[in-house]
Amino acid sequence: MDSPAGYRIHDNIPLPGNLDQVDVHVTRDDDYRIHVLPDVDRAVDALLTELDGRRAVVIPDDVVADLHEGRISAELAARGQLIGRTAIRAGEKSKSLTTAFELIDWLAEVDLARRDVVIALGGGVVVDTVGFVASAYMRGVPYLNMPTTLLAQVDAGIGGKVAVDHSEAKNLVGAFYQPKAVISCLEHLRTLDTRQIRSGLAEVVKKAVIASPELFDYIEANADDLLACASPAIDVLVHAAGAIKTKLVGRDPYEIDLRRPLNFGHTTGHAVETVTNYGPVLHGEAVAFGMVVAVDVARARGLVVPEVADRITALIRRLGLPVALEELGAVPGVDDVVAALLKIRQIRDGSLRFVLPVELGATVIAEDVTEDEVRAALVRLR
Repeated sequence: MDSPAGYRIHDNIPLPGNLDQVDVHVTRDDDYRIHVLPDVDRAVDALLTELDGRRAVVIPDDVVADLHEGRISAELAARGQLIGRTAIRAGEKSKSLTTAFELIDWLAEVDLARRDVVIALGGGVVVDTVGFVASAYMRGVPYLNMPTTLLAQVDAGIGGKVAVDHSEAKNLVGAFYQPKAVISCLEHLRTLDTRQIRSGLAEVVKKAVIASPELFDYIEANADDLLACASPAIDVLVHAAGAIKTKLVGRDPYEIDLRRPLNFGHTTGHAVETVTNYGPVLHGEAVAFGMVVAVDVARARGLVVPEVADRITALIRRLGLPVALEELGAVPGVDDVVAALLKIRQIRDGSLRFVLPVELGATVIAEDVTEDEVRAALVRLR
Protein backbone atom coordinates (compact mmCIF):
# COMPACT_ATOMS: atom_id res chain seq x y z
CA MET A 1 0.00 0.00 0.00
CA ASP A 2 1.29 3.48 -0.82
CA SER A 3 2.46 5.63 2.07
CA PRO A 4 1.50 9.34 2.20
CA ALA A 5 4.99 10.24 1.00
CA GLY A 6 4.83 8.07 -2.09
CA TYR A 7 5.54 4.47 -3.04
CA ARG A 8 6.64 2.13 -0.29
CA ILE A 9 9.39 -0.31 -1.32
CA HIS A 10 10.19 -3.33 0.83
CA ASP A 11 13.20 -5.65 0.48
CA ASN A 12 14.64 -8.43 2.60
CA ILE A 13 17.93 -9.38 0.95
CA PRO A 14 19.96 -12.01 2.81
CA LEU A 15 23.72 -11.80 3.33
CA PRO A 16 25.70 -13.59 0.61
CA GLY A 17 26.67 -17.16 1.37
CA ASN A 18 29.70 -17.06 -0.94
CA LEU A 19 32.35 -14.64 0.28
CA ASP A 20 34.63 -15.21 -2.71
CA GLN A 21 32.46 -13.63 -5.37
CA VAL A 22 29.12 -12.03 -6.18
CA ASP A 23 27.53 -13.12 -9.44
CA VAL A 24 25.83 -10.34 -11.37
CA HIS A 25 23.05 -11.02 -13.87
CA VAL A 26 21.81 -8.04 -15.90
CA THR A 27 19.60 -8.23 -18.98
CA ARG A 28 18.29 -5.51 -21.25
CA ASP A 29 15.81 -5.61 -24.09
CA ASP A 30 15.82 -2.85 -26.70
CA ASP A 31 12.75 -2.90 -28.93
CA TYR A 32 11.90 -0.08 -31.31
CA ARG A 33 10.14 0.63 -34.58
CA ILE A 34 11.60 1.65 -37.92
CA HIS A 35 9.08 3.79 -39.80
CA VAL A 36 9.64 4.19 -43.55
CA LEU A 37 7.19 6.85 -44.68
CA PRO A 38 6.59 8.57 -48.02
CA ASP A 39 6.18 12.20 -46.93
CA VAL A 40 6.82 14.76 -44.22
CA ASP A 41 3.22 14.81 -42.96
CA ARG A 42 3.28 11.12 -42.08
CA ALA A 43 6.81 11.38 -40.68
CA VAL A 44 5.75 14.18 -38.32
CA ASP A 45 2.70 12.17 -37.24
CA ALA A 46 4.97 9.19 -36.45
CA LEU A 47 7.34 11.45 -34.52
CA LEU A 48 4.55 12.83 -32.34
CA THR A 49 3.25 9.31 -31.70
CA GLU A 50 6.69 8.07 -30.67
CA LEU A 51 7.28 11.08 -28.40
CA ASP A 52 3.93 10.45 -26.68
CA GLY A 53 3.85 13.93 -25.19
CA ARG A 54 7.50 14.05 -24.09
CA ARG A 55 9.59 17.16 -24.58
CA ALA A 56 12.46 17.06 -27.05
CA VAL A 57 15.44 18.86 -28.54
CA VAL A 58 16.18 18.79 -32.26
CA ILE A 59 19.77 18.53 -33.53
CA PRO A 60 20.39 18.61 -37.31
CA ASP A 61 23.47 19.76 -39.20
CA ASP A 62 23.40 23.25 -40.68
CA VAL A 63 22.49 22.03 -44.19
CA VAL A 64 19.64 19.81 -43.01
CA ALA A 65 18.43 22.60 -40.72
CA ASP A 66 17.71 24.77 -43.76
CA LEU A 67 16.14 21.93 -45.74
CA HIS A 68 14.09 19.87 -43.31
CA GLU A 69 14.07 21.09 -39.73
CA GLY A 70 11.55 23.95 -39.86
CA ARG A 71 8.37 21.88 -40.02
CA ILE A 72 9.51 19.49 -37.29
CA SER A 73 10.56 22.15 -34.78
CA ALA A 74 7.45 24.21 -35.53
CA GLU A 75 5.14 21.26 -34.83
CA LEU A 76 6.89 20.54 -31.53
CA ALA A 77 6.90 24.19 -30.52
CA ALA A 78 3.17 24.49 -31.24
CA ARG A 79 2.52 21.66 -28.78
CA GLY A 80 4.86 22.99 -26.12
CA GLN A 81 7.20 20.03 -26.56
CA LEU A 82 10.24 21.82 -28.01
CA ILE A 83 12.95 22.47 -25.43
CA GLY A 84 15.38 23.88 -27.97
CA ARG A 85 17.29 23.26 -31.16
CA THR A 86 20.86 23.60 -32.28
CA ALA A 87 22.83 22.59 -35.38
CA ILE A 88 26.30 21.19 -35.94
CA ARG A 89 28.39 21.90 -39.01
CA ALA A 90 27.79 19.51 -41.89
CA GLY A 91 30.60 17.11 -42.76
CA GLU A 92 32.60 14.25 -41.32
CA LYS A 93 34.91 16.58 -39.37
CA SER A 94 32.00 17.33 -37.02
CA LYS A 95 31.95 13.69 -35.97
CA SER A 96 34.40 14.43 -33.16
CA LEU A 97 34.80 14.60 -29.41
CA THR A 98 34.91 18.39 -29.70
CA THR A 99 31.42 18.46 -31.22
CA ALA A 100 30.18 15.89 -28.71
CA PHE A 101 31.39 17.98 -25.75
CA GLU A 102 29.81 21.11 -27.21
CA LEU A 103 26.47 19.32 -27.54
CA ILE A 104 26.68 17.97 -24.00
CA ASP A 105 27.32 21.51 -22.73
CA TRP A 106 24.29 22.70 -24.70
CA LEU A 107 22.02 19.95 -23.34
CA ALA A 108 23.02 20.98 -19.82
CA GLU A 109 22.31 24.64 -20.61
CA VAL A 110 18.77 23.90 -21.84
CA ASP A 111 18.14 21.62 -18.83
CA LEU A 112 17.35 18.45 -20.75
CA ALA A 113 15.88 15.97 -18.26
CA ARG A 114 16.16 12.19 -18.10
CA ARG A 115 12.79 11.50 -19.78
CA ASP A 116 13.22 14.13 -22.49
CA VAL A 117 14.14 12.96 -25.99
CA VAL A 118 17.03 13.97 -28.24
CA ILE A 119 16.07 13.99 -31.93
CA ALA A 120 18.94 13.37 -34.38
CA LEU A 121 17.91 14.83 -37.73
CA GLY A 122 20.41 14.28 -40.52
CA GLY A 123 22.84 11.87 -42.12
CA GLY A 124 25.35 9.43 -40.71
CA VAL A 125 27.48 12.08 -39.01
CA VAL A 126 24.49 13.49 -37.13
CA VAL A 127 22.96 10.18 -36.05
CA ASP A 128 26.35 8.78 -34.96
CA THR A 129 27.41 11.90 -33.06
CA VAL A 130 24.05 12.73 -31.50
CA GLY A 131 23.47 9.09 -30.59
CA PHE A 132 26.83 9.03 -28.81
CA VAL A 133 25.98 12.25 -26.96
CA ALA A 134 22.63 10.76 -25.88
CA SER A 135 24.40 7.66 -24.59
CA ALA A 136 26.76 9.75 -22.45
CA TYR A 137 24.55 12.58 -21.17
CA MET A 138 23.14 11.69 -17.71
CA ARG A 139 24.40 8.12 -18.36
CA GLY A 140 21.89 7.84 -21.18
CA VAL A 141 18.79 9.71 -22.32
CA PRO A 142 16.32 8.59 -25.01
CA TYR A 143 17.12 9.57 -28.58
CA LEU A 144 15.25 9.19 -31.83
CA ASN A 145 16.75 9.06 -35.31
CA MET A 146 15.23 10.89 -38.26
CA PRO A 147 17.77 10.00 -40.97
CA THR A 148 17.70 12.26 -44.01
CA THR A 149 20.31 10.61 -46.26
CA LEU A 150 20.07 7.25 -47.99
CA LEU A 151 23.14 5.97 -46.14
CA ALA A 152 21.61 6.87 -42.78
CA GLN A 153 18.21 5.40 -43.67
CA VAL A 154 19.62 2.05 -44.81
CA ASP A 155 22.49 1.73 -42.34
CA ALA A 156 23.83 4.38 -39.95
CA GLY A 157 20.50 5.20 -38.30
CA ILE A 158 19.78 1.54 -37.49
CA GLY A 159 21.46 -0.79 -35.01
CA GLY A 160 22.60 1.47 -32.19
CA LYS A 161 26.32 1.70 -33.00
CA VAL A 162 27.09 5.31 -32.08
CA ALA A 163 30.55 6.87 -32.14
CA VAL A 164 32.80 9.76 -33.02
CA ASP A 165 36.09 9.66 -34.90
CA HIS A 166 39.60 10.09 -33.52
CA SER A 167 42.83 10.98 -35.28
CA GLU A 168 44.05 7.43 -34.59
CA ALA A 169 41.06 5.62 -36.06
CA LYS A 170 37.47 6.03 -37.22
CA ASN A 171 34.74 5.40 -34.63
CA LEU A 172 37.33 4.96 -31.89
CA VAL A 173 35.13 6.51 -29.18
CA GLY A 174 31.57 5.26 -28.96
CA ALA A 175 28.94 2.99 -27.48
CA PHE A 176 26.18 0.53 -28.26
CA TYR A 177 23.02 2.50 -27.56
CA GLN A 178 19.75 1.83 -29.35
CA PRO A 179 17.39 4.62 -30.45
CA LYS A 180 13.83 4.94 -29.21
CA ALA A 181 12.66 4.83 -32.83
CA VAL A 182 13.82 5.45 -36.39
CA ILE A 183 11.67 7.56 -38.71
CA SER A 184 12.82 7.60 -42.32
CA CYS A 185 11.03 10.07 -44.57
CA LEU A 186 11.55 9.18 -48.22
CA GLU A 187 10.64 12.72 -49.26
CA HIS A 188 13.87 13.91 -47.64
CA LEU A 189 15.88 11.86 -50.14
CA ARG A 190 14.77 14.15 -52.98
CA THR A 191 17.26 16.79 -51.83
CA LEU A 192 20.30 14.49 -52.11
CA ASP A 193 22.89 14.86 -54.84
CA THR A 194 24.00 11.87 -56.88
CA ARG A 195 27.19 11.35 -54.91
CA GLN A 196 25.26 11.00 -51.64
CA ILE A 197 22.84 8.55 -53.24
CA ARG A 198 25.73 6.43 -54.50
CA SER A 199 27.32 6.48 -51.07
CA GLY A 200 24.12 5.13 -49.54
CA LEU A 201 23.79 2.44 -52.19
CA ALA A 202 27.22 1.11 -51.25
CA GLU A 203 25.92 0.07 -47.83
CA VAL A 204 22.98 -1.72 -49.45
CA VAL A 205 25.29 -3.59 -51.82
CA LYS A 206 27.24 -4.68 -48.74
CA LYS A 207 24.11 -6.18 -47.17
CA ALA A 208 23.15 -7.83 -50.44
CA VAL A 209 26.55 -9.51 -50.86
CA ILE A 210 26.72 -10.85 -47.30
CA ALA A 211 23.11 -11.79 -46.69
CA SER A 212 20.65 -11.48 -49.59
CA PRO A 213 21.19 -12.71 -53.15
CA GLU A 214 17.61 -11.60 -53.83
CA LEU A 215 18.46 -8.02 -52.86
CA PHE A 216 21.58 -8.16 -55.05
CA ASP A 217 19.42 -9.21 -58.02
CA TYR A 218 17.03 -6.35 -57.22
CA ILE A 219 19.81 -3.74 -57.20
CA GLU A 220 21.16 -5.03 -60.52
CA ALA A 221 17.70 -4.94 -62.11
CA ASN A 222 16.80 -1.49 -60.78
CA ALA A 223 20.14 0.31 -60.73
CA ASP A 224 19.03 3.25 -62.87
CA ASP A 225 15.90 3.92 -60.81
CA LEU A 226 17.87 3.59 -57.58
CA LEU A 227 20.49 6.09 -58.76
CA ALA A 228 17.64 8.46 -59.57
CA CYS A 229 16.16 7.79 -56.11
CA ALA A 230 12.90 7.00 -57.88
CA SER A 231 9.87 5.50 -56.22
CA PRO A 232 8.85 2.68 -55.86
CA ALA A 233 12.35 1.18 -56.32
CA ILE A 234 13.93 3.26 -53.55
CA ASP A 235 11.00 2.54 -51.20
CA VAL A 236 11.57 -1.20 -51.55
CA LEU A 237 15.31 -0.74 -51.04
CA VAL A 238 15.01 1.25 -47.79
CA HIS A 239 12.51 -1.24 -46.35
CA ALA A 240 14.66 -4.22 -47.36
CA ALA A 241 17.92 -2.76 -46.04
CA GLY A 242 16.35 -1.96 -42.68
CA ALA A 243 14.86 -5.44 -42.34
CA ILE A 244 18.13 -7.15 -43.26
CA LYS A 245 20.28 -5.06 -40.96
CA THR A 246 18.00 -5.51 -37.96
CA LYS A 247 18.01 -9.27 -38.56
CA LEU A 248 21.81 -9.36 -38.62
CA VAL A 249 22.28 -6.97 -35.69
CA GLY A 250 19.70 -8.83 -33.60
CA ARG A 251 21.97 -11.88 -33.52
CA ASP A 252 24.68 -9.95 -31.69
CA PRO A 253 23.63 -6.36 -30.89
CA TYR A 254 26.69 -5.57 -28.76
CA GLU A 255 29.31 -7.25 -30.98
CA ILE A 256 30.37 -9.75 -28.35
CA ASP A 257 31.45 -11.86 -31.29
CA LEU A 258 33.49 -9.52 -33.49
CA ARG A 259 33.31 -11.89 -36.46
CA ARG A 260 30.50 -10.02 -38.15
CA PRO A 261 29.84 -10.02 -41.90
CA LEU A 262 28.39 -6.49 -41.57
CA ASN A 263 32.00 -5.28 -41.51
CA PHE A 264 32.44 -6.30 -45.17
CA GLY A 265 34.37 -3.48 -46.85
CA HIS A 266 34.87 -1.57 -43.61
CA THR A 267 38.35 -2.75 -42.66
CA THR A 268 40.03 -1.09 -45.62
CA GLY A 269 37.27 1.52 -45.88
CA HIS A 270 37.91 2.86 -42.37
CA ALA A 271 41.65 2.97 -43.08
CA VAL A 272 41.01 5.04 -46.21
CA GLU A 273 38.81 7.48 -44.29
CA THR A 274 41.44 7.86 -41.58
CA VAL A 275 44.39 8.56 -43.90
CA THR A 276 42.35 11.01 -45.99
CA ASN A 277 41.45 12.91 -42.81
CA TYR A 278 37.70 12.26 -42.69
CA GLY A 279 36.07 14.30 -45.38
CA PRO A 280 37.20 14.08 -49.02
CA VAL A 281 36.06 10.45 -49.27
CA LEU A 282 32.45 9.74 -48.28
CA HIS A 283 31.86 6.76 -46.01
CA GLY A 284 29.99 4.80 -48.68
CA GLU A 285 32.74 5.48 -51.22
CA ALA A 286 35.38 4.17 -48.80
CA VAL A 287 33.28 1.09 -48.04
CA ALA A 288 32.74 0.44 -51.77
CA PHE A 289 36.48 0.51 -52.37
CA GLY A 290 37.00 -1.65 -49.27
CA MET A 291 34.60 -4.22 -50.70
CA VAL A 292 36.56 -4.32 -53.95
CA VAL A 293 39.78 -4.88 -51.95
CA ALA A 294 38.12 -7.74 -50.04
CA VAL A 295 36.86 -9.27 -53.30
CA ASP A 296 40.37 -9.05 -54.75
CA VAL A 297 41.91 -10.78 -51.71
CA ALA A 298 39.21 -13.46 -51.84
CA ARG A 299 39.87 -13.99 -55.55
CA ALA A 300 43.62 -14.29 -54.98
CA ARG A 301 42.98 -16.89 -52.29
CA GLY A 302 40.64 -18.85 -54.54
CA LEU A 303 37.71 -18.38 -52.15
CA VAL A 304 35.33 -16.79 -54.63
CA VAL A 305 34.71 -17.90 -58.18
CA PRO A 306 35.69 -15.27 -60.78
CA GLU A 307 32.12 -14.91 -62.04
CA VAL A 308 30.83 -13.84 -58.62
CA ALA A 309 33.82 -11.57 -58.02
CA ASP A 310 33.29 -9.91 -61.39
CA ARG A 311 29.59 -9.50 -60.72
CA ILE A 312 30.17 -7.73 -57.39
CA THR A 313 32.81 -5.41 -58.81
CA ALA A 314 30.70 -4.69 -61.89
CA LEU A 315 27.71 -3.63 -59.79
CA ILE A 316 29.87 -1.34 -57.65
CA ARG A 317 31.29 0.22 -60.82
CA ARG A 318 27.83 0.53 -62.42
CA LEU A 319 26.61 2.49 -59.39
CA GLY A 320 29.40 5.00 -59.97
CA LEU A 321 31.37 3.98 -56.88
CA PRO A 322 35.18 3.75 -56.76
CA VAL A 323 36.84 0.47 -57.70
CA ALA A 324 40.41 1.86 -57.83
CA LEU A 325 42.53 4.08 -55.61
CA GLU A 326 42.62 6.85 -58.20
CA GLU A 327 38.81 7.01 -58.24
CA LEU A 328 38.62 8.10 -54.59
CA GLY A 329 37.99 11.77 -53.84
CA ALA A 330 41.42 11.99 -52.23
CA VAL A 331 43.96 9.42 -53.39
CA PRO A 332 45.85 7.84 -50.47
CA GLY A 333 49.21 6.16 -50.88
CA VAL A 334 49.37 2.37 -50.67
CA ASP A 335 51.84 2.63 -47.78
CA ASP A 336 49.55 5.03 -45.92
CA VAL A 337 46.58 2.70 -46.17
CA VAL A 338 48.66 -0.28 -45.03
CA ALA A 339 50.03 1.75 -42.09
CA ALA A 340 46.48 2.69 -41.05
CA LEU A 341 45.45 -0.98 -41.23
CA LEU A 342 48.38 -1.93 -39.01
CA LYS A 343 47.24 0.73 -36.52
CA ILE A 344 43.76 -0.78 -36.55
CA ARG A 345 45.35 -4.17 -35.92
CA GLN A 346 47.16 -2.73 -32.90
CA ILE A 347 43.97 -1.15 -31.52
CA ARG A 348 42.14 -4.47 -31.92
CA ASP A 349 44.73 -6.33 -29.88
CA GLY A 350 46.58 -7.77 -32.83
CA SER A 351 43.55 -8.90 -34.83
CA LEU A 352 42.66 -7.56 -38.25
CA ARG A 353 39.49 -9.17 -39.54
CA PHE A 354 38.57 -9.17 -43.21
CA VAL A 355 35.15 -10.26 -44.41
CA LEU A 356 35.80 -12.14 -47.64
CA PRO A 357 32.96 -13.12 -49.99
CA VAL A 358 32.62 -16.74 -51.07
CA GLU A 359 29.36 -16.42 -52.97
CA LEU A 360 26.36 -14.13 -52.68
CA GLY A 361 25.00 -14.65 -49.17
CA ALA A 362 28.11 -16.42 -47.87
CA THR A 363 31.33 -15.00 -46.43
CA VAL A 364 34.44 -16.06 -44.58
CA ILE A 365 35.76 -14.04 -41.64
CA ALA A 366 39.53 -14.16 -42.12
CA GLU A 367 41.89 -13.16 -39.31
CA ASP A 368 45.03 -14.16 -41.16
CA VAL A 369 45.07 -11.65 -44.04
CA THR A 370 48.64 -10.42 -44.27
CA GLU A 371 50.13 -7.03 -44.99
CA ASP A 372 51.54 -8.41 -48.22
CA GLU A 373 48.12 -9.59 -49.39
CA VAL A 374 46.55 -6.21 -48.75
CA ARG A 375 49.42 -4.37 -50.37
CA ALA A 376 49.22 -6.62 -53.44
CA ALA A 377 45.47 -6.00 -53.72
CA LEU A 378 45.92 -2.24 -53.42
CA VAL A 379 48.60 -2.29 -56.13
CA ARG A 380 46.42 -4.39 -58.43
CA LEU A 381 43.55 -1.95 -57.90
CA ARG A 382 45.62 0.99 -59.14
